[in-house]
Amino acid sequence: MPQNNHRAIDVHQHLWTDEFVDRLRARTQVPYLRGWTLYTAGEAPYEIDPGAHDVERRIAADHESEVGTACLSLSAPLGIEDLPRPQAGLLIDAWHRGVRELPDHFKAWASVPSTDPDIGALHTLLADDKFVGLQIPATLVSTPVGWERIGALLLAAEVAGKPVLIHPGAEASKPREPVPGWWRPTVGYTAQMSAAWWGWQAFGGISLFGDLRLVFAAGAGLAPLHQERQIQRGGVDKPIAPKVFVDSSGYGPRALDALTRVLGIDALVLGSDRPYGDPVREFLGDAATLALRVRNPQRLLAPTPASDLTWAVAS
Repeated sequence: MPQNNHRAIDVHQHLWTDEFVDRLRARTQVPYLRGWTLYTAGEAPYEIDPGAHDVERRIAADHESEVGTACLSLSAPLGIEDLPRPQAGLLIDAWHRGVRELPDHFKAWASVPSTDPDIGALHTLLADDKFVGLQIPATLVSTPVGWERIGALLLAAEVAGKPVLIHPGAEASKPREPVPGWWRPTVGYTAQMSAAWWGWQAFGGISLFGDLRLVFAAGAGLAPLHQERQIQRGGVDKPIAPKVFVDSSGYGPRALDALTRVLGIDALVLGSDRPYGDPVREFLGDAATLALRVRNPQRLLAPTPASDLTWAVAS
């Protein structure tokens, strides 16, 4: 692989800090933890592996995967952003404090409550080098109007020169009938991401926020593969925006190859969703691997020339 050890940038990981875990354990309503069992509104209880959130183990695993920088995301499927404003703020503030104290190997995506977000506080967060950009739950932008409602947040990120990550949000309620454990991530999350992708297209975000860089987690739920159908049903065939990306989390070579055929290799960035997945090590040869793991994440996270992105290489 034509790259230095530990140079890749993983734009999508999850790691829970001590204070954040304590805050979840102190809660009596979903989302909450009892020991390491997670309870949420829309999914079955889930047993968390505490070792998956051990800082030193994570850094070691990343180095084994030749990942030098890991960008941490608040777990939006918990539904924290959508809690009543005081509760959401308490948990999100704990998240921000925790990630600030992590080693330099880690960067993070800032989060805000869905109700009455503090734009001034967001500007302050985005001015901090620890935060690479802003995360928005896909459930908040599942329609063109949803995108319009968060215009002030998008503008804050655009002005700061930092990107926005669209991540699957919380499933609202448990299914009425039994479903397997993989159902929500495979059916619900992908539907959320698809709606967010097409909501952005219908919103006309490219023309309204021309300098905003945007990345959709989980390959945007493979929504770009439905472009032909969208055109057939009355949509407009538009060129792919150079500042819109999708990450590789949740998918392997076949799906990523299909996305590349629609979007081009320049739109794909490394996102593992660790600890729920592993970083892609190789993809379509050396040049495409370097683009996916290094060059494209650099363009997403920093608009300056690659030679100036010294922070992206772990010490």
